[in-house]
Formats: sequence, structure tokens, C-alpha cells
Amino acid sequence: MSSMAPRDDGELDRRDSAAEADAALDSLLREVDADLHGPRSERPPPAGSDDAGAAPADNYWALSRMPLTSLVFILPLVLAYEGGVLLLGRSSPRNGADVWLRHLLDAIGFGEYFLLPVLTILGLLAWQHVEYDRWRFNPWVLVGMAAECCLLAVVLVGVARLQNRLWPLLLEPGLEGIFARFIGFCGAGLYEEVLFRLLMLPAVAWGLGRIGTPPGPSIAWSAILTSLLFSAAHYVGPLGDSFQLYSFTFRTVAGLFFALLFIVRGFGIAAGTHAAYDMLVALLP
Repeated sequence: MSSMAPRDDGELDRRDSAAEADAALDSLLREVDADLHGPRSERPPPAGSDDAGAAPADNYWALSRMPLTSLVFILPLVLAYEGGVLLLGRSSPRNGADVWLRHLLDAIGFGEYFLLPVLTILGLLAWQHVEYDRWRFNPWVLVGMAAECCLLAVVLVGVARLQNRLWPLLLEPGLEGIFARFIGFCGAGLYEEVLFRLLMLPAVAWGLGRIGTPPGPSIAWSAILTSLLFSAAHYVGPLGDSFQLYSFTFRTVAGLFFALLFIVRGFGIAAGTHAAYDMLVALLP
């Protein structure tokens, strides 16, 4: 009779704990994504089937919302901002959200300079993996996204002009150089959307859902709360603006606008519209 090796109960317990942790993390990601975007996308019908041409993931509106497409779309913002900051040197003005995110990483022991953009890229790739069953990319979608962002930015500029007619404000001209301002606009479009929409909005919606708030109201309240935080953040720190009710109100409205774009159209459209709006405001008289 062959003897059996003794069972390592400690090793089995560790494996069970790791499996439970993986299952809990996967469940959490699915719940947050379901609250924001509905259930996980179905696998597309097989090629050659009658329904293959009508697959939801094959149209512009679906493809442009995919995290993979958003990642490719925002890469120019990442390269322009990070490269521009390196060219301008340490004295160059940095976006506030970028500074706060880097301070957070420094506080937990991760101070490498390129870690933040790398984490942003990996986060979008992980989101793509969790939400979608296939990896699909169409370069022509990027052209449509650029046009859509410009159109939405013009809409937001119109809202700003309308508010200024009803509630005039004298704006002081910026003192930064054109290149430095362009770099700042790329950073605002990128990292403010990463912080307030990609990270905070789903986290607040998930937290509200944990205390019993229905999915619809939890998303609405998370958009409102993160928009108020987005507006208030512009007055924090030594480089923050002087508080004005006019600018606070408009930035809250803009935050709601970007939050709605994030929920309905995805991260890439929200970030691109944010950057395009900042550039239009700087260029238009």
C-alpha cells in the first residue's frame, strides 16, 4: 500500500484566501462597472452569422466608449504633457490634479516620476479587460472622437459665454507662455479627468450603493459631489485661484458636463473635451 504525503493545511488556507480575494476584487469591479455602464458586454456573434454586422461593439458610439479606444485617444495628451513638463523643467507649472496624485503616490512609497502615467495606462487596460470580452480598435473612430470633442467643447464655451452675459466677470490675462499654457491644458484634460471622473466618480457611486442608495441616484449624487470637489479644488494651494462665486458656479457646471460625458460617452471623450475646451478658451477673444 502506497503512503500519502501529509497535507499542508497552511498552504491550502493560503490558496483559499488568495482565491477568495481574487473573487472579491472581480466582483467589486463588476459591480462598479454595472452601476455606471450596465452589465458586461456580450460576446459578439460568430463571424459570418446573420447578426455579426449588427454587433453593438462595431458601431462608433460603442467603440468610442471602450477604454482601449480612450487610451489610444488620450496618448497624445499624455505625451504632450509629460514631455512638455520635462522640457520646461522643474519650474514649469504643473496641473493641480497631477501634483495631488503624485503626492499620494509619494506618501505610499511610490515616487517614480513615470509611475502616474503608467498607472493611468494600466488602469484603462484593466478596465478594458474587465468590461469587454474582446479587444477591438478602429483608427477612424479617433477622427470622429476628435470632432465630437471639439463640438462638445464649443457647446461648453457657449455655456460659459451665456453665463458671462448674465453674470459678468473681468478676467485677467494669463502670464504664462503659449507653450507652457498648452502643456497645462493637456494636463488638465488628462489628470483632472483621471482624478475626478475615472477614480472618484465610480468610487463615490460604489460607496453610495453600499449604504443602500439605488444605482440611478447613486450615480447622480456621485456626479454632483465630485463636480463640487472638482470646482473647489481650483482654489486650493498656493497656486489656487481666489475664490469667486461666479467661477465656482461655472466650474461646478463644467464638472457636471464632464461627468455626464464620462458616464454616457466614456473617459476618452471627457478628457478630450476638457482639453479642447481649455484650448478654445485660450484662443478665442
